[in-house]
Formats: sequence, C-alpha cells, structure tokens
Amino acid sequence: MRKTFKYRLRPNKAQLRQLENSLELCGWVYNETLAVRRNTYEDSKENISLYQTNKLLPGWKKERPELKAAHSQVLANAQVRVDLAFKAFFRRVKAGETPGYPRFKGKGRYDSITYPQYGNGALLDGTRLKLSKIGVLKIVLHRPFQGEIKTVTIIRQNGKWYACFSCEVEPPGVSQTSGQAVGIDVGLASFATFSSGEKIESPRFFRKDEKALAKAQRKLSKFETGTPERLRSRKVVGRIHERVANRRKDFAHKLSRRLVNDFALIAFENLDIKDMQDGNFRSMNKSIADAAWSQLVSYTTYKAENAGCRVVLVDPRNTSKACSRCSSIVPKALNIRTHNCPICGLVLDRDENAAINILRLGLQSLGNQSLEAHAL
Repeated sequence: MRKTFKYRLRPNKAQLRQLENSLELCGWVYNETLAVRRNTYEDSKENISLYQTNKLLPGWKKERPELKAAHSQVLANAQVRVDLAFKAFFRRVKAGETPGYPRFKGKGRYDSITYPQYGNGALLDGTRLKLSKIGVLKIVLHRPFQGEIKTVTIIRQNGKWYACFSCEVEPPGVSQTSGQAVGIDVGLASFATFSSGEKIESPRFFRKDEKALAKAQRKLSKFETGTPERLRSRKVVGRIHERVANRRKDFAHKLSRRLVNDFALIAFENLDIKDMQDGNFRSMNKSIADAAWSQLVSYTTYKAENAGCRVVLVDPRNTSKACSRCSSIVPKALNIRTHNCPICGLVLDRDENAAINILRLGLQSLGNQSLEAHAL
C-alpha cells in the first residue's frame, strides 16, 4: 500500500528561483498540452493519447531552450496530469455528472512538480534532498520514513515549500483487539455524537478566524493588482486559510486515530454534502463546510485499513426520525433536539437516537450480528 510523508524544505534564494522557474515551465507544458488536445478534438474530433503528447516534448524543447532548465521527467509529468484531467472529465460525462472541462493554469497557479522515479532526479542524502536542475536543499525530517520511496513531489503552499514522498509500505498486522462497535451521527449542534451518548463539540475553526479573514480581505481589496502591497496582503489572507485548514486537519486526524484505536466497527452516514448545501441559508452552508464531516470519514477509513477495523457507510434516510427502540417514525423539525416516541415512550437526545440507528444499520449491512453484544 502507498503512504505519503510530508516534510518542510528550506531552499536558499537561488534554489527558490529555480523552484519557481520549474513550476512556471511545467505550467507552460501543461497549458500547451491541454491546448493541443483541445484543438485536435475541435478540429478532427479525435483524442490524442498521452504517448502522442509525450512525443511533442522534444520539439518544444528545441523551440524553447529554457525548458531544459527543468528535469525531463518533471515536464513529462505535467502531461500526465493533463491526461488524468481528461480521463476524469470523460468519466464524469459518462456518469451523468457536471463534467467541468480541464482548465488552463494561470501564472502562479501551478504549485507542484513531481519526480515520478525516486533516484532519477530526486535523491535523499541524510538531511539534504538532491533535486536535478535545482540543487541540494535542506529538509526538515521531523519523523522517520516507512517503506520504499517511489515518487517525490515538491509543493509550494502559501510561500512555503514541502517535499512529499510517496512510499510503498507493508500493511501492519491487525492490532485491533476490541470487539466494540460504534455509530456516529455528525451534526452542527455537536460535531459528532456516539451511540454511547458521548458528544464531541464542534470546534468551528473557520468561525473563530472569520473576523480576522474578513479584515484581511478588506485590506487586500484596497490594493491594485500587481503591487507589492497586494502581494503581501494576499499572503496574509492565504496564511489565515492555511491556519484554519491545518487546525481542521489536526482535529480530524486525532479524532480518527482515537476511533480506530477504540472500536472494531465504526458506522457513519453516507452523506451527500453538496446536496445538503442546496437550498439552505448561506450561514448554514458555511457551517456545513466548516464542519468538514467528510474529512473525518476519509481519515478514519484509511486509518481503519491499517488498524484492522471496519468503517461502514449507511443510508442516512430517517436515522433521526426512526425510534431506536421500536423503529416507529417520529417526524421532528431541526430545532427539536429531543426524540420523544409516542409509541414506546422512549425519550432520548435526538443525535444519540440517530447514532444508535446508524450503528444498527451498520451491523445489518455487514450481516455480522456477533458484534451486537459489544455494541455501545
């Protein structure tokens, strides 16, 4: 299985210029490849393969000698990204989704380069990373690697540079010994409610920094495009967004780690976030996006593969309305926070009732009733 390790880079000024130049050259190759594929299809209704676009690269290097300042496989990877973008486009068209045609990359919008073969253009030597055409960069190895390095991707993120090593690692042995199962209902009043009744309060990371972000954006809007003041102001806005994203990721990582350590079966609702945001008030949509429930589900799912436990997604229909004791449907508005069943008399917190239903559906989907004895 693949696992990615991300480390901070400390390039000097000369290396910084080389990195930024490599990004711009890859952006040019990306745009030129996209233009060729688009124009060919418009003219002859034919699709150009990745192999055909790869054969164009030597000719472009002759026309633009500056392309030689970037590693050949890094440039070829830009064409691979175009090919993947078109494959994703046609897949969405076939599935009947809103396709979203591949877009050109504006100046400063191409933010990563990839060395697809470790050892060919990228090589780690102690606390130094050797990159062809760029130099030997300092790297902060804050944690050890696992497995065999396959690819290296260099990322520019809000003026900072990172190296991401994609490694092939052996799946660890099953370490999960608990037979407990849990259903989790996510929401806005509380971020998550367990079927045991435990609640995880919503951290609301974006809401906490919303005023600071609005102030920074107002300041940004006062400066003219292309001025040094606007560039500095853009970095401030980007840093606030980065801070919010980092805090949200940290929260999701810690909670997902706790879940896979404590439970053998974890059941979530299979929520359609985009559908939930349609027709809602803007403030509610903002809160839904800030909660980032899908991030928790995603992190828990991949951690569960290593921990020897299961994550199941269940149909969310009527999980809040159904009584967890007698299965009667009890309609209730969003502002009603208590489940009160008129049939069996069960009075329970609305979210806890839903979490118990989610757990029941999760157990049923697996057909494994043996876990019910341990369910919370």
